[in-house]
Amino acid sequence: MLLCLHRMITLSHHSSLHHHNLPLQNFFRPPSSSKRSNARAAAAASSSMQSFPHLQPSHRDLMSDLLSAVEARLGPTLLPSSVPPDVLSFTNQQGTSQGALDIRSGAPDSPVDFILQSWLHCKVPIGDLNITTLFAFLNASVDAPHLVLEFIQGSPTSLILLMDLIPRKDLVLHPEYLDEIYDKTHLDKRRQALARLPQVSPYISSSLYIRSVLSPTAISVNIDCGGEGESGIEEIILLHVGPAAKDIVGIWLDLCTSRTRDLGEAERAEMVRRDTLIKNKTVEIDLAANLPRLFGSDVVDRIVREIQKAFRI
Repeated sequence: MLLCLHRMITLSHHSSLHHHNLPLQNFFRPPSSSKRSNARAAAAASSSMQSFPHLQPSHRDLMSDLLSAVEARLGPTLLPSSVPPDVLSFTNQQGTSQGALDIRSGAPDSPVDFILQSWLHCKVPIGDLNITTLFAFLNASVDAPHLVLEFIQGSPTSLILLMDLIPRKDLVLHPEYLDEIYDKTHLDKRRQALARLPQVSPYISSSLYIRSVLSPTAISVNIDCGGEGESGIEEIILLHVGPAAKDIVGIWLDLCTSRTRDLGEAERAEMVRRDTLIKNKTVEIDLAANLPRLFGSDVVDRIVREIQKAFRI
């Protein structure tokens, strides 16, 4: 959803007890029919969120692996999802566009602000469009970067790929941050390795703002397997995209825990200001501008409300 609509960890859906302090005796009462209906709807929506039903096998397996890795490291520091069923899973009136979105916020002692995961499947004039997103935003208790992974597939043989650790600081003013986050972790080697593949070419976003937010090691590429067919894109994901994505997520998870240090009040305030601007622009540029054309204003209003709640904007 940062650059089209965006997405996050393997989530088990939690019962209403996690959202409300219910008396213990309520556990032993059979739920009313309306509660059972709501629970079934939520469970179905949660299952849809996790299954990525429209992805090719290697892509689906990769997303499952990435979300499992994030859940294993950060899951205990996250609050249960409170996203309603009609946002966990949604469709337009014509049934030509479907999507799923889930968001989990960090607990009070977590470095995580929120983790968002989403998928979209839309029938457009050129064919089927699939967008899968993992977007993880950290809070001001750490200065580790944010994480964005987005896969935009407009045909069975091509893929636009965005993977980046979004800087929390101006890299010109803070060269030590550039060195510690991007140089010493050898992040650019993953970009270089993908760029050498003959099927890969640079993808340049039309948004100058989006390009200004990304780091110098951002992977933003178009993968076109052409005559190799679906097996070609499957092989690229399995042998090249998957290992790079897992490395980047692993580096980010390590930074989440290793960058816990005392931040000065001015430094923290500047980070919060920068983060808030990114959140506002994400909603303004991406969601409010693009989603209504695919899903209609009623559906988009529900989605935007949940995202604004998580973003606290």
